[in-house]
Amino acid sequence: MTSLIKAIEKDIPLIRELAEKSWKSAYAELLSKEQIDYMLAEMYSVEEISAHLQNRNYHYYLILNENIAVGFIGFEHHYELQTTKLHRIYLVENAKGKGCGKTALNFLKKQTSESGDSRIILNVNKENNAKSIYESQGFSVYKEDVFDIGNGFVMDDYLMEFIL
Repeated sequence: MTSLIKAIEKDIPLIRELAEKSWKSAYAELLSKEQIDYMLAEMYSVEEISAHLQNRNYHYYLILNENIAVGFIGFEHHYELQTTKLHRIYLVENAKGKGCGKTALNFLKKQTSESGDSRIILNVNKENNAKSIYESQGFSVYKEDVFDIGNGFVMDDYLMEFIL
C-alpha cells in the first residue's frame, strides 16, 4: 500500500539519497554523468532543500510503499496565478509500476484543489518516458522549451499541464 507523509528538515538526507538513486537510473541514458552530478549538486543540496522547506508554499512528501520510503514529491502552490508547479517526483527503480506515482499524482491533485489553485504544471525531459505516464494521468503538453541551467548544460523539456 502506498502512502505519503510530509517531509521535514530531518528528512533531507533521505530525500537526497532517494534523489541520487532515482536519478542515476532514470537519467543514466538521457544525460551525461557530469550533467547528472551537476544537477543533483545544484537541486538537492542541503541548503536548497532547506530553503524549500522554509517556503510555506513549497511542500515535500515522502512516498512510502509498505512503510518504506521509495520516493518523494516536491511541489509549490501559487507558483503562478492559480497554478501549482510539480517541481519533482521521483521513485527508486524497484518501486516503479506499483502505482506509487499514480497515488502521488492523485495526492497532488487533491492538495492543489485544496490550495485554491486550478492548474498543475511540470517539466519533463523530451526523452523521458515519464511523459506517457503523465499523459495517462490527464496531463498534456502546452509548450516545449530549452533551459540553460548553467555550467554548459541545458534541459530540453516538454512543459505539461493538468487543469483541475
